[in-house]
Amino acid sequence: MEGTDTEQLSVEDKRQQHERIGQRILAETRAFGKLILFGEHFVVYKVPALVGAVAAYTDCECERLPGPGLVVVDNRPAVPDYKVTKAEEADAALRLVFDHFGLDLSKEGFKVTFGGDLCCASGIGASAAQVVSLARALSQTLKRPMSENAINAAGYEGEKGYHGTPSGIDNTAATFGGILKFQRTEGEPIFERKAIAKPMLIVYASTGITSSTTSVVGDVRAKKESDPSWFEALLQKYVALVQKAELALNAGDIAEVGLLMNENHKLCQQLTVSCPELDRLVDAARLAGATGAKMSGTGRGGLMLALTPTPEIQDAVADALKAAGAPQVWKTSFA
Repeated sequence: MEGTDTEQLSVEDKRQQHERIGQRILAETRAFGKLILFGEHFVVYKVPALVGAVAAYTDCECERLPGPGLVVVDNRPAVPDYKVTKAEEADAALRLVFDHFGLDLSKEGFKVTFGGDLCCASGIGASAAQVVSLARALSQTLKRPMSENAINAAGYEGEKGYHGTPSGIDNTAATFGGILKFQRTEGEPIFERKAIAKPMLIVYASTGITSSTTSVVGDVRAKKESDPSWFEALLQKYVALVQKAELALNAGDIAEVGLLMNENHKLCQQLTVSCPELDRLVDAARLAGATGAKMSGTGRGGLMLALTPTPEIQDAVADALKAAGAPQVWKTSFA
């Protein structure tokens, strides 16, 4: 009997060890969601943006199949209709990552399973988190070690399936985390990690509307091309604003950061990328005591973001957003 018990314990120990190894491997594929503090849409045109990665993540398990093709199991939490609306773009994005790795799915087969606690919604960078986590998982499965810059580059290629012409900001935040200053260039993008004196408490909420980034970015580009002087005037206002925002962030002046967020939202309204649902939530957050509030991400639906100075105001803003009709509300921080 003792021998049997010892043998059973040994088997259980091995099972637990195997499970721990699996959890560690899966954890190494994590990619983060993000919220844009300053710069949605303008960042496409090679001016700086400030972005904060949230703690919530997407992970990916990848395994080879005996035959060719791609099997996708998507266990990520999501707002209603997100996965249906994004299905075609998601398929294109994943295949672009496989292409980037030089894998021919007509000859090789893979099963990928996505999970994690990042709730997919327009504006949170869920698409970037998905393709960056896939890049990490493929690196593991193929036993092909990659630098973080190489993972980021693979994520950028995948983002083209979702966004057409991605800014690069989402995949950079998904890869590196933290608060980042980001700027596209003709060559490699420039990014700088920002240190802040203490965590910034935030609340973000969904409108419940899923929008297509490709469509909205394309519409902004069309407006820019039809009226270049109108767009250039807005762009220069934004450039002056983001310079002030970076100085305020460096100084830990959260009150000033909040006021500048309010101004950035006005610019998004003038770009026509906000909408009544976003504006209603932004107003509710400000009335509840938020230091600043704005849309975040693609716009015309998706998410808004509120900066809150204390835990008590963070709770009050979250309650106000729920009362204003936000179907999903999350409390977190940038650190």
